[in-house]
Amino acid sequence: MREYQILSTEDVTEEIKVFDLYAPMVSRRCQPGQFLIVMNDERGERVPLTIADFNREKGTVEIVFQVVGKSTAQLGAMKQGDALYAIVGPFGHPSEITGHKKVVTVGGGIGIAPVYPIARGYRENGAHAINIIGARSSDLLVYEQKMRAISDELIVCTDDGSRGRKALVTEPLKEILEAHDDIDLCLAIGPPIMMKFVAETTRPFGVKTIVSLNSVMIDGTGMCGGCRVDVGGKTFFTCVDGPEFDAHAVDFDLLMSRQSMYRDQERQAMERWEHECRLGLKPSGE
Repeated sequence: MREYQILSTEDVTEEIKVFDLYAPMVSRRCQPGQFLIVMNDERGERVPLTIADFNREKGTVEIVFQVVGKSTAQLGAMKQGDALYAIVGPFGHPSEITGHKKVVTVGGGIGIAPVYPIARGYRENGAHAINIIGARSSDLLVYEQKMRAISDELIVCTDDGSRGRKALVTEPLKEILEAHDDIDLCLAIGPPIMMKFVAETTRPFGVKTIVSLNSVMIDGTGMCGGCRVDVGGKTFFTCVDGPEFDAHAVDFDLLMSRQSMYRDQERQAMERWEHECRLGLKPSGE
């Protein structure tokens, strides 16, 4: 078996993929809340992906990603038996798993996947775990059965009502906070706009709220400065200081504006790659 070989793939949708990867050295050091950087080939972009699951005995790690540009499209075109060029990590500080009695986690879209090992860790350490997962529609929900297996209570929401409750995740979150005055932690992972409104929902209740950020990142070592975020009026680097931060102190508006900075370049790279593929040329690594 080759290092970084793809052992299995799952297409949740045409755009959302799940890969189980053979990476024994990486899996031995993985902790909930950390992330990896993967490269599909020698000239490929360094793509940061939060760890969705890991198995130290089998030497495997699981990643979930959405095809949103050239690099993730190239990654998504890989098949079982192919091998990635590199998997680097784990990076970032692990989640603080212990010391909680009752927690609420909120996962939105593919953010549900990285919530899973953290929520599992909370429950394994004795916390009562209430987990909320949501997506635009039922076909975009991931890890529902995995989340159900490690939940004391699982609430499923979809924007269109095609699965579970027709609601935004903040609606049941507010109801839970009103019904339980002993929630000592809320953790949220998903689109920045979702995390922003989760933070605003928990703020009046004074519940500690943590979010895991997926900002623009290049090297993962704090050298490039691309992943900088404003937390409490101070600058931090997501790769070395995070990825988890106090949700009530994050400047989400600045985060969202930074994430859209390279949208034109991403679109051009995708168009060039698709054009080369249609012509039957070997796609460039630029």
